[in-house]
Amino acid sequence: MDSSTNSLDDVSADGSTDYPDRNSSMEVRLQAQEDEITLLKSSLADALRRIRVHDQLLPLLKQQLIAVNPSAARVLNQVCHSDGFTSGRKLSSSSANDGIYHAAATASQQSESIVNNANGHIGGVISAEHQSRLPSLDKSTQTEPTMSLSRCVQSLHLEDALLPGEVMLDGMRGKLHRIPGMEDEEEEEQVDEEVGGDQEKETSWASSVEEPIQPTMVRSLQREEFQDRSCSPDEPGSALASLGSDQNLSSRSGPLSPIQEGARTLVRRNSEKLGNPERQRKRLDKKAASSANLLNRSPSLESRAKELIASAGSPGSRRGTYSQEQSIKMFIRGRPITMYVPSNIQNYDNLKLELPSERLELDWVYGYRGRDCRANLFFLPSGEAVYFIACVIVLYHINNRTQRHYRKHTDSVRCLAVHPDKVRVASGQTAGVDKDGKPMQACVHIWDSTTLVTLQQIGLGTFQRGVGMGSLAFSIADSGTFLCVIDDSNEHILSVWDCNKGTKHAEIKTTNEAVFAVDFNPSDSTNIITCGKSHVYFWTLSAGQFTKKQGIFGKYKKPKFIHCFVFSLTGDVLTGDSEGNILPWAKSAADTKTLGKGAKETYQIVRPIKAHEGSVFTLCTLKCGALLSGGGKDRKIIRWSADLAPERECEIPEKFGAVRTVAVVDDEELLVGTTRNAILRGSFSDGFVAIVQGHLDEMWGLATHPSQNIFLSCSHDRQVCLWNTEEHNLDWCITLEEYGLCADFCPSGSVVSVGLSTGRWVVLDLVTKEVISESTDGNEQLSVMRYSPDGRFLAVGSHDNFIYIYSVTESGRRYSRFGRCNGHSSFITHLDWSKDGCYIVSNSGDYEILYWDIAGGCKLLRNRFESKDREWASFTCVLGFHVIGVWLEGSDGTDINALCRSHNERVVAVADDFCKVHLFQYPCPKPKAPSHKYEGHGSHVTNVCFTHNDSHLLSIGGKDTCILQWKVIGGGVGESRETLASSSSTSTSSPEPPAS
Repeated sequence: MDSSTNSLDDVSADGSTDYPDRNSSMEVRLQAQEDEITLLKSSLADALRRIRVHDQLLPLLKQQLIAVNPSAARVLNQVCHSDGFTSGRKLSSSSANDGIYHAAATASQQSESIVNNANGHIGGVISAEHQSRLPSLDKSTQTEPTMSLSRCVQSLHLEDALLPGEVMLDGMRGKLHRIPGMEDEEEEEQVDEEVGGDQEKETSWASSVEEPIQPTMVRSLQREEFQDRSCSPDEPGSALASLGSDQNLSSRSGPLSPIQEGARTLVRRNSEKLGNPERQRKRLDKKAASSANLLNRSPSLESRAKELIASAGSPGSRRGTYSQEQSIKMFIRGRPITMYVPSNIQNYDNLKLELPSERLELDWVYGYRGRDCRANLFFLPSGEAVYFIACVIVLYHINNRTQRHYRKHTDSVRCLAVHPDKVRVASGQTAGVDKDGKPMQACVHIWDSTTLVTLQQIGLGTFQRGVGMGSLAFSIADSGTFLCVIDDSNEHILSVWDCNKGTKHAEIKTTNEAVFAVDFNPSDSTNIITCGKSHVYFWTLSAGQFTKKQGIFGKYKKPKFIHCFVFSLTGDVLTGDSEGNILPWAKSAADTKTLGKGAKETYQIVRPIKAHEGSVFTLCTLKCGALLSGGGKDRKIIRWSADLAPERECEIPEKFGAVRTVAVVDDEELLVGTTRNAILRGSFSDGFVAIVQGHLDEMWGLATHPSQNIFLSCSHDRQVCLWNTEEHNLDWCITLEEYGLCADFCPSGSVVSVGLSTGRWVVLDLVTKEVISESTDGNEQLSVMRYSPDGRFLAVGSHDNFIYIYSVTESGRRYSRFGRCNGHSSFITHLDWSKDGCYIVSNSGDYEILYWDIAGGCKLLRNRFESKDREWASFTCVLGFHVIGVWLEGSDGTDINALCRSHNERVVAVADDFCKVHLFQYPCPKPKAPSHKYEGHGSHVTNVCFTHNDSHLLSIGGKDTCILQWKVIGGGVGESRETLASSSSTSTSSPEPPAS
């Protein structure tokens, strides 16, 4: 097998092998992991060989001990001669199979004993039951005597070798290190070991044996030498006798330390018997030759092996010691993700996280929900247009171009009604579900449009699935005493409520068909009209009971849908239907010939009027008695006289869609809501212009300009829109052949790249809006576009598991393929560049964190530990040490869609799957970090991004097609991130911010 398949380090962009399918790629990854495991085993053997070399120096150390402290030598001689046996120490079967011979295992156990003594962990006294069992054990399988001897030796202290009055220094103690890298390379094996229990764990340990020999260490080394050379297996009871008689040693005994407990598992029963030492040495040499061959084929593994061996033997070395203080592991869907603690964090356990001093305040809402809602645009005497999108009700002053927001709803708003006093407003929402999938309680809010204060909350938990679209109306004849509501259940229950008391007056099931509109008769509050799919119902309320009469179509064709209705000044009902007709209804005497005797009066059509081509979506009456109608297919607004004769008409531009609703500003000026989520302002004579615009479908792509107050969004509606955050308007919008999913501005600021759903990406000129470059990478959708901070490279992350790298020249106008990053086993979700523009960190759909050397040929960096201190120009990856705290306990890996660190590195904003925007302190490297939470979106939040100067944050919703612009307040915008706060905070979220 050549080097191109031995290690992923050798996989580069253009020179990498094109594997035929995903299975072959996985086989290569598996082979690379097996090679690295083999290397780690050989590194362990090398470390044990070093220990054996030091063991051969023990006679010399013994002579030095006698010269320094003869009395200490006599104590050791007495103890070791009394231990009249040594047990046949066995290796585990796995070690035997790897060719690690008996002498190395013995040396390893000796070094563990030295370290245990040096750290002051003393073994306990062996029980009487244990003493009685020892003579009966077969010498080929017994292990308990080995532990007995080990405890006997552990009962001695390194301080015993000191001269009287000499102090034991901390620096003289032996240091204990884990073999570096062992716990990180095979994370899945660790999970299996943890499930199996402590009795099956085999933790590899090594002593820092290359420390300079100190006089205070001679006694411990001499004790091990006597154990190997002087203890005789013919005297099994002498060790126990000596241990029991030496009370001054046993008085220091204590419980076994965790290290000693781990050492016990290294000696097992029924281990393979050791063969000839010479044969074992030959097997080890052959294994070393195989390891050398592996190192020659993989230079990156060779360098790593040198680091592993050096860290095992270097005195005081901390590199590769991945303890709890240097690495942390989080689990997503049972998969372990190891993250390394940066060097500037000295004590991870004592880190205290606080709520960020910065807060968000809703500044502007882009968009309007007209595609699937009706009767949701009204004009107030204050000069404000009131409408809704997502969970926010917007009050937009059409002259001053300012917005206020009512934000007390917890889910998407679906209907509006204005009280006859033109001050109070009622709004109803859908029920929705919480993050655990449980249904939430819907209600209707009655609030003051002047103060934005909630006056009444009606029907909390009563409306199944929420309130229906357009299914809300105040009574007029009694000055708005009652409110009628139709819920979204299968039976579409009609209920009437007392607005002042908040109590239910009456209710009834209407129909199983869709209901589009409801309203009170303006002259009689006991009469209510409903319309919807193929029906018009006339309801009469008396003594809390409803009676129903159905409109009779008679000889006229029954339309599929009755979309809307109004009351004329004469009290007649006018309906608009899906056939383009306006139908006047009037009460007439019963037709006894058709309905039989006893038939009561009925509501019938007077005469149909053909008004529009396609549906009639809205009807609106003027003070003078005239009627306005809005068409669907023909996009016309027609003014009718009181006797339903057409007077004037106009057609709105095609790009805005059909007329959804009309609101009257004055006798001439109108506001028009359209099916393409736009609000137009104008008149019959002057035409109409858009004052509110938005996307039509789910949004994912969002990017902010590097130096200007503009941002770009792209949606499944195939539109790419450039917005101005200062003017709060749409600068331009173009439509592409495929829909966009991601975007990024070139650092030069003159062009923007947009990744599309087909694997194609285009570069747009911001001034001319023309496509100046395009390319295709694979045939799957692109998920991330990211320029390097110096603008020399563009990284394109795809759902085909690759990251494509392009060289960028001519200020972002020319692109050439530089390489391809191959190593992820799932689709790319996020990526970021380092500040020097040479490295990339990326996340994937299976929760991988990989690092890439782009300048070195798009190579995968196998040693992730080396990247722990690297600084990143941006931070949008949802997985990483600095953002561990953004994940809630029990998250499944898809709960967070995006995050963005501010440019001043003070805070990080998070977009989650539960309609929330979070603001965390940055960094937040500990679980359960506190955050400010902000509501407003009615769907999963797909992306967030800070503006170039961190003055604002942009967030986009998925299905709600809403863009929210948040103002960042407090915290000293523009300042750099301070060190982590030392004081803790007990709050996990901020209270709901006051409505602006």
